[in-house]
Amino acid sequence: MLQLDQDATRAALDWRPLIEALRAMFRDGCESPVRHHHDFAVPGETDGTLLLMPAWVPGRYLGTKLATVVPGNGARGLPAVMASYLLNDARTGEMVALIDGGELTARRTAAASALAADYLARADARHLVVVGTGRLSRNLAAAHASVRPISRISVWGRDIEKAQAVAEDISGELGILTQAAGDLEAAVREADIVSCATLSEAPLVRGAWLQPGSHVDLVGAFKPTMRESDDEAMARARVFVDTREGATTEAGDIVQALASGALAEDGIEADLFDLVRGTHPVLRQAEDITLFKSVGAALEDLAGAILAFETASATPEPAVSPRVLPVM
Repeated sequence: MLQLDQDATRAALDWRPLIEALRAMFRDGCESPVRHHHDFAVPGETDGTLLLMPAWVPGRYLGTKLATVVPGNGARGLPAVMASYLLNDARTGEMVALIDGGELTARRTAAASALAADYLARADARHLVVVGTGRLSRNLAAAHASVRPISRISVWGRDIEKAQAVAEDISGELGILTQAAGDLEAAVREADIVSCATLSEAPLVRGAWLQPGSHVDLVGAFKPTMRESDDEAMARARVFVDTREGATTEAGDIVQALASGALAEDGIEADLFDLVRGTHPVLRQAEDITLFKSVGAALEDLAGAILAFETASATPEPAVSPRVLPVM
């Protein structure tokens, strides 16, 4: 059995192969029961959330992610999301890999957003605004830059120092001009793509700020009580989701807009299954505003885990490797 730590998982999940692995999994499908979703008390803080996400491809692989989301971890200097991923042989039940779930989650989430942008964002989109300064912010910048000719990135966060630190990291990694944005409205008004990854419970991105032709990518707000965009954004945009079932029951941006009447259920044009399978071709007009809301799906984790395992297994190991270790 392979054990892939954070560095090994990252090394095995390059953006383009990962995006294509997700495209193939949404096209071909897998068995994916509704995920278990349980809140747990953290004394003196906002509740944490435990997620159990199983999925399998009959005769190939079976995987389960165990994840926790603890909003208070930001104050501790820890990631809000922590997880482990167990990958099994679906024929024998044998465990074949234990994968760092936090890195897997961050990368597959960003890759799903990039996959959606590959269908929905303008081909000439160059200015990306990243809203949020958590772990996902760097991944979203890199993933979007792998599918669109991004030449400028603005990073906004409630803490300008954190935004500056993230901007420096992104600039150093991607070699793209990246700056912290002090004024979110001004940044969004100039954006071609706005990508949000926060745990906000109040709208951050206003529909009135969106320029014609822009694309909005909403990654955070994974509970019905959370929200990153307002009703006007939903009303102005052509709305797409990763999975209809997940988005209409868990995604606050969608659930609250449905409740207010800003969005009708049939106003959700398509999900990633429709886009990838070509059952809903997107005929994009230059002025269209598109919006993609994801809550995550177990099939995305499974696709990433299979890619990580097969890539790591095919890569010759050095005599001593701190990254891919056999577990006795």
